[in-house]
Amino acid sequence: MNILYFHQHFSTPRGSAGTRSYEMAKRLVARGHSVTMVCGSYGGGNTGLTQDFRKGCRRGNVDGIDVVEFDLPYSNETGFLRRGIMFLKYAFHCVSLVFREKADLVFATTTPLTAGIPGIFAKWFARKPFVFEVRDLWPELPKAMGVISNPLVLWALSALEWASYRSADRLIALSPGMEDGIARRGVARERVAMIPNGCDLQIFGHNADAWRPADIAADDLLAVFAGTHGIANGLDAVLDAAAVLKERGRDDIKVLLIGQGKLKPSLVERAKRQQLENVVFHDPVDKLRLAGLMQASDIGLQVLADVPAFYHGTSPNKFFDYIAAGLPVLNNYPGWLAEMIVENACGIAVPPRDPKAFADALERAAADRQALRKWGENARKLAESRFARDRLAEQFADWLEEAAPRA
Repeated sequence: MNILYFHQHFSTPRGSAGTRSYEMAKRLVARGHSVTMVCGSYGGGNTGLTQDFRKGCRRGNVDGIDVVEFDLPYSNETGFLRRGIMFLKYAFHCVSLVFREKADLVFATTTPLTAGIPGIFAKWFARKPFVFEVRDLWPELPKAMGVISNPLVLWALSALEWASYRSADRLIALSPGMEDGIARRGVARERVAMIPNGCDLQIFGHNADAWRPADIAADDLLAVFAGTHGIANGLDAVLDAAAVLKERGRDDIKVLLIGQGKLKPSLVERAKRQQLENVVFHDPVDKLRLAGLMQASDIGLQVLADVPAFYHGTSPNKFFDYIAAGLPVLNNYPGWLAEMIVENACGIAVPPRDPKAFADALERAAADRQALRKWGENARKLAESRFARDRLAEQFADWLEEAAPRA
């Protein structure tokens, strides 16, 4: 069948952004479907298209996927108002494609929530089956974080969320908390499938070229955080722990923060001000380069701000990349991932807002490299047994095919 796939932040592995949509689209193509991926220009991402834009758009085949990219640049450093305008522009362009492109099924994935707008039009005006994927609960998460407080904006987002959920023939949630959140809006659970982010076992296999930044010694314990440096990520907790380690004289434990984001300049400034030489910042790298870095790392940091809505309502790419690479994970907030880490003995879970416990965990890892290796082996086993991308992609494709049986 012909699938019209809307994801504003689409990226191939050539970029440093998440690649879930790329991997799922590739597997749909392998099953004989035609996929048209519609996206914007995401900072840190790479759509695979290199030609110039014409009339605000460029189009081409990328690894079997028909990619339509609008000239709508976006990055995490963009201000709130400008981001909102960009989200609406993307939705407007997508709505026009709903009526122009041949499609047996329309699929849309957040973020942003405005990705649901073309799906709503597809369902009610173009009479096409619509499947909606929920990667974050909006407006619950931004409200809980204090990022959005205007009651009119919150009401509009809540109305859009409700309309998107009710318009979709089927939905996909990426975590147990998201599945529960969808059900709380009155959606029958049989219409919702929980398909979390997956592990790219081949990319993060043991054949990657291992590397470390030049200022991190081969015998240092290397704890890596690979992801966005934004409000939600709560990376001040990492610097708090680094300050404790500095006080204890543990200059053999290094923390690497690799990525970009709105708060990165302030984090860099704080590290300089406090002379935290045990914290190293690095620009984003593509997936293959990231796989090599993880081969040379000792533990992955799964860090978020202490917001209860995050505990069961997120499905972070970085966690699945860590375990795919066989890295044990240090997690600093409760919830379904912390429970999984403890149950599978693949890392350490510490309480939030406790820099001493965070620092203790890193010292424990440095003191017992044998236990660290065992945790890493358990992490890889968990990745293979429960989160292999191929297995999850089969569930994903089955769910979409059942939503459009006539096609």
